[in-house]
Amino acid sequence: MVLMKDRGILKMTQSWNYLVLILLSIYWDSRGEQIPTPSSPRDSEDVSITVGRPKGTGPKLGTMMGVFVPCFQNILGIIYYIRFSWIVGMAGIGEGLVLVAFCGSCTFLTGISLSAIATNGAMKGGGPYYLIGRALGPEVGVSIGLCFFLGTAVAGAMYVLGAVETFLDALPSAGFFRESVVVITNSTASNGTKPDLVATTVSTPSLHDLQIYGIVVTILLCFIVFGGVKMINRVAPAFLMPVLFSLLCIFIGVFSASRIDASSGITGLKLQTLKENWSSDYQRTTNAGIPDPEGPVYWNFNALVGLFFPAVTGIMAGSNRSASLKDTQRSIPIGTLAATLTTSSLYLISVLLFGALATREELLTNRLLTAEVAWPFPLIIYVGIILSTLGAALQSLTGAPRLLAAIANDDILPVLNYFKVTEGGEPHLATLFTAFICVGCVVIGNLDLITPTITMFFLLCYAGVNLSCFLLDLLDAPSWRPRWKFHHWSLSLLGASLCIVIMFLISWTFTVVSLALASLIYYYVSLKGKAGDWGDGFKSAYFQLALRSLRSLGANQVHPKNWYPIPLIFCRPWGKLPENVPCHPKLADFANCMKKKGRGMSIFVSIIDGDYHELAEDAKTACRQLSTYIDYKRCEGVAEIIVAPNMSDGFRGIVQTMGLGNLKPNIIVMRYPEIWRRENLTQIPSTFVSIINDCIIANKAVVIVKGLDEWPGEYQRQFGTIDLYWIVRDGGLMLLLSQLLLTKASFESCKIQVFCIAEEDTEAEELKADVKKFLYDLRMQAEVIVVTMRSWEAHMENGPQQEDSVEAFTSAQRRIAAYLAEMKETAQKEGKPLMADGKPVVVNEQQVDKFLYTTLKLNSTILKYSRMAAVVLVSLPPPPLNHPAYFYMEYMDLLVENVPRMLIVRGYRRDVVTLFT
Repeated sequence: MVLMKDRGILKMTQSWNYLVLILLSIYWDSRGEQIPTPSSPRDSEDVSITVGRPKGTGPKLGTMMGVFVPCFQNILGIIYYIRFSWIVGMAGIGEGLVLVAFCGSCTFLTGISLSAIATNGAMKGGGPYYLIGRALGPEVGVSIGLCFFLGTAVAGAMYVLGAVETFLDALPSAGFFRESVVVITNSTASNGTKPDLVATTVSTPSLHDLQIYGIVVTILLCFIVFGGVKMINRVAPAFLMPVLFSLLCIFIGVFSASRIDASSGITGLKLQTLKENWSSDYQRTTNAGIPDPEGPVYWNFNALVGLFFPAVTGIMAGSNRSASLKDTQRSIPIGTLAATLTTSSLYLISVLLFGALATREELLTNRLLTAEVAWPFPLIIYVGIILSTLGAALQSLTGAPRLLAAIANDDILPVLNYFKVTEGGEPHLATLFTAFICVGCVVIGNLDLITPTITMFFLLCYAGVNLSCFLLDLLDAPSWRPRWKFHHWSLSLLGASLCIVIMFLISWTFTVVSLALASLIYYYVSLKGKAGDWGDGFKSAYFQLALRSLRSLGANQVHPKNWYPIPLIFCRPWGKLPENVPCHPKLADFANCMKKKGRGMSIFVSIIDGDYHELAEDAKTACRQLSTYIDYKRCEGVAEIIVAPNMSDGFRGIVQTMGLGNLKPNIIVMRYPEIWRRENLTQIPSTFVSIINDCIIANKAVVIVKGLDEWPGEYQRQFGTIDLYWIVRDGGLMLLLSQLLLTKASFESCKIQVFCIAEEDTEAEELKADVKKFLYDLRMQAEVIVVTMRSWEAHMENGPQQEDSVEAFTSAQRRIAAYLAEMKETAQKEGKPLMADGKPVVVNEQQVDKFLYTTLKLNSTILKYSRMAAVVLVSLPPPPLNHPAYFYMEYMDLLVENVPRMLIVRGYRRDVVTLFT
């Protein structure tokens, strides 16, 4: 009667397992058959989309053999057989249930996140790497994927050593070498007054035996793995069935324990024993786990978490073989969650059964309690232990090579190209490499320092899966449409938090080591890896963060403390460049000079004259070339190519529409058109003036670079001064540019000189003191020099004049007079007022001479004080109203005459520097 009742309980337990599978299958089928979402192919791949499940090129596995069996074999391992009863004795039934629930919740929540991501589209090989990489990017995917591969490969060695050690314990005569260890224990004397020390000699397997048998077993398992999916499918049940039978024998033995001739510590299932074992009894033990008041190891809940957690790992065994599954979106969720629920239920029931079966002393001292109570004899448990560990090792040696091959096939790291496999092929080279790692760890023989790191790698992977699901849920991207609806971002966040907590509970040291290794791989992939051709969650997060930041900035005026130059750079406005050079090389160098430490945004713009419908494709090609060139020059920026009827119209459209909110460009940078007179390009003056006027109307700052061909490169160090001719208060833009230049290696040896213009000599000292105080408050170091107009005029009358400047002045006067005479003659012939550039103009010849003379004075002053300066900055005079554009170009040519390198700057009606912190 008792035996039949026990069998009925076992049948109920098995029925629960099948019920989980049936319910999950019913839920899945109720959702209907849908077309699998194809993954993003590479440019070189040919992809055909067909309705229905994709046809595989080789044998494919279903839910049971492809996911449930591998996960079940990996989860249910050696810890259950030889350490679980000891854990119950140390933690007690109450904390034992908490321990199992705590660790099981972590893997169950990870399984839910894994199910959600796995049902969000077609899934290729690679399992967790594929899921994490597509969600968090190739760098994170490869770093966690390689750590998980290493952990899985070394775990195979751990399982092999566990199987070999159990085999040698069961059959000591099979060992070639034997070792003995003397264990000293306390024993109460016969009179009960004083404890005696008792020495016991214990025979243990030799390290050399573990190495020899471990290498042989690893090679045999590798031959099975080399046989491919068919061979694994045939062999896996041979490992699983004896394990299930051994579990059945354990449960039968537990319920019939009171009937057999067992040791005195096995009481059978009794309520009194359950009450006595309910509380915990943490204490010191020897390295072998034997209670010893002076033992080196003290156990607490945290230590038990580290010991037990490997017993719930293995949920990725099915997803590791995703390339061999018939339907990943159906098999991975059902198989993984069913295996997790089944093993967690088994552990919870076993806590209650073991806690009610034996006394605390028996639980802590009898390492093979499961074998002693097994029905009908203990040998069955030895067979179960060996086959369960060999089955787990087989799954590790099967999943690890496929994971490595999947990483190699994505072509992120060129160093992994040797492990690539064709679709449907077997990863033989990756299997050989995995076997080499496994054999190397078997030869070491002592995995005490390695196994905690293995657990950390698993937890890293689980945390990555949870974070991937959390990020996708939080972003709610349009492509995020998982079929598996039993998930929520809060569950994913809770799962990731549990993983991190467990990592630190187990060991701070090994947590830091595993995180450091993952970080090193991440850094290496960032430097040497190729960009993945799939969208990842981080880029989506950056995009949404940028949108939120843009909305928060609004369109309000930026405070000077937060102002930063966003230059819009004209790449080819004047002159010709080779066809394969989309931008003047020195413009990119100058753009970097306008950024502090190279950070910031630049917009590189080029205008193509013509019709948009005809030149749209040419514009796209030119934009790609310009983007490539910007990356080559290591300049943070974006490229834009505009098609317009002419340059003036194109620029007018750009200055009105480019940018969003406060992220619009605020400085227009272009090259000074030095070639206009040499090449007789008569259309340049009107275009140049039109651009400057558009910038004034749009309230954009302007920086015009004269002598761009001579602008220093990154490694061309300059000496001398940076001279500022601060004529017009421009909000401090000229001062800010000079400070930005000093942050570059090419100008860091220069000093700043600020030249101020005063009308009278009496104003010089007061102006100099004011400017010095202003610069001091701005935290800027510069020498202030005041130049008065009186002293300049005296210098011109009594001293040697700048002959080059005067010659340029007279030449400009002569050309302007000739141009004006031609305008008057044309107006008389046509009977119209004076016209220039298609618009009526009013020419005041005295005012023209005044402009020329003022420009001459400024040019002479610059040549007197700054002929040897590294760069000169001067205020840009606005184009006079109703003056022909040709006249303004003459003024500008006279201003820059004989100055080799000059920045002509126009600020705008906003402060860009502030006195306050």
